[in-house]
Amino acid sequence: MHGPAALQLTSEGRLKHLLTTEGLSKALITELLNTAESFLSSQGQPVKKAPLLRGKTVVNLFFENSTRTRTTFDIAAHRLSADVVTLDIRTSSASKGETLFDTLKNLEAMQADLFVVRHSAGGAPFFIANRVTPNIAVINAGDGTHAHPTQALLDLMTIRKHKGDPANLSVAIVGDVKHSRVARSLIHGLRGMKCPDIRAIGPGTLLPGDLDHLGVRAFHRIDHGLAGVDVIVLLRLQKERMTSALLPSEREFFNLYGMTEDRLKYSRPGAIVMHPGPINRGVEISNEVADGPQAVILDQVTNGIAVRMAVMAMTISTQQDLVS
Repeated sequence: MHGPAALQLTSEGRLKHLLTTEGLSKALITELLNTAESFLSSQGQPVKKAPLLRGKTVVNLFFENSTRTRTTFDIAAHRLSADVVTLDIRTSSASKGETLFDTLKNLEAMQADLFVVRHSAGGAPFFIANRVTPNIAVINAGDGTHAHPTQALLDLMTIRKHKGDPANLSVAIVGDVKHSRVARSLIHGLRGMKCPDIRAIGPGTLLPGDLDHLGVRAFHRIDHGLAGVDVIVLLRLQKERMTSALLPSEREFFNLYGMTEDRLKYSRPGAIVMHPGPINRGVEISNEVADGPQAVILDQVTNGIAVRMAVMAMTISTQQDLVS
C-alpha cells in the first residue's frame, strides 16, 4: 500500500484511522455502511446506548468552528458509552502559541484513545495520524478544502438506503465543488463504490480543474447536468474559502443553479435531493424543494450519527488488536 491507504489501513486492509475516502475499497466502504446500519433500530433511529467504547476516551479536537459535525461526533461517542472531551481551542494552549505537535503530546499523556480532528489546514489530521502512538485512532472531521470522509460515508449510506447500490446510479453534485471538501470526499467514495456516472454542475469558476482525472463529467448548464440523474447533492457557496469574487451574486447563482421544483423535473422521477448543511434557502435550494418529499436532508443527519459510531467502533477495535 502507498499514499493515504498506507497510513489509515493495516496491511490486512482494516481501518486504523479514517483520514480520507480516497482509495477505500468497495468492500471496506460496504463494511462501514453495514456496521452503521447495525446501529439503527428498525424504526430508523440510532440505538441510544451501546457498551462498545466503555472506558475509552474520545477527544474532539476542533481547530475550526463546527456545530453539526462536532455535535454528531459527540452524540455518537456517548452512544458508544465513551468518555468525551471537547477541547475549546479558543481557550486552549494552542491559542497561546502552543504547536500542534505539543498539543498532541499533551493529549496523549492524558491517555486518550481517539482523536476527532477538524482543522482549517489541509493535511492536519494526516500530520497527527503520522505522529500519534500506535494505540490512538484518528478520525478526520474535515481539513481545509481537502477531505471530510465521514460526511461522504453518511451521504453514501443515505444514497444506498433510498436508491440502492451506487454502482447502478447517476449522481450530480451541484454548486461550489471547487472549495468543497465534502464534494471531493464524496467523489472518491462514489468511485470506490463503482458509481458509473458522477457529474459536477456549476459555473467554471466554481468547478475544479481536475474533474476529468477524478472521473467526473462537468456541466455548466443545470438542465443538461440533471438530465436523468438519480441523486442530486447540493453544496453551499464556500464564501469563507474563496480568495476573490467568483460569481456576481447569490441571487444570480440561484437564478442559474438554485434547485427549484421546475429544475428537479429534469432528473429521474423519484430522484433524491441531498445537502450536507447548513442549507441556504433561496441560494442553492428553494423552500419548496428543501421541505418537499424528495429531500432527504434530515435523514442524512440521522445517518451521520450511525456512521460516526461505526467509524469510531471500527478504528478503536483495530487499534486494540494492533497493540494486543
